[in-house]
Amino acid sequence: MTGSVLAASLLLFDMDGTLVDSTASVERAWGRFADRHGLDAGAILAVAHGRPTIEVVADFAPQGVDVVAETDRIEAEEIDRTDGISEIPGAAALLESLDRSRWAVVTSATRALTLKRLAAVGIPLPKVLVAADDVTKGKPHPQPYMLAARALGFDAADAVAFEDAPAGLTSATEAGASTVVVGGYQGEAAAGLPRVPDLSGVRVTWDGPTLSVQLP
Repeated sequence: MTGSVLAASLLLFDMDGTLVDSTASVERAWGRFADRHGLDAGAILAVAHGRPTIEVVADFAPQGVDVVAETDRIEAEEIDRTDGISEIPGAAALLESLDRSRWAVVTSATRALTLKRLAAVGIPLPKVLVAADDVTKGKPHPQPYMLAARALGFDAADAVAFEDAPAGLTSATEAGASTVVVGGYQGEAAAGLPRVPDLSGVRVTWDGPTLSVQLP
């Protein structure tokens, strides 16, 4: 589905895979975790993308491992290593074109990691950020997107959300947002949704009080 025009009051963006390409960094972090505990890194990576780190650690850590301490270690390693991450094409230009009161970042990363990655690749920092630290139920639960919309004074049903992974797509869709798939994910969570390869062709204009989101 290309060439769509979506009406919205606000835009909500995932970070990893949507605004920032951090694939290599994420894979290295989970690879180190797997090596420390004799785990299958491929099995972890198959389900980790878009989910809070602490939930993935809890799912895979061997009995007796301190889940909080292990999560803190992974997060610290990722904060210290911004090499190899890059902007998703068009992300910075799109966000710079928007009124800061009409967009937010909704991510399963921590607040500290999110701010470090956005700054590292030159993407504007959001007025509203809902990170893993801010929710009691992470993606795929709809709570993150509902909280972000509310913080901007809207309902999630008034939003267009940009996501790349199944957990995030489910979260945004179940919150009521009109959801756009960024990138190549082809699974069930993306079925029937509009899609863009990246953000370089996305244009947003004002149509009275409403935002008109034009997809390439």
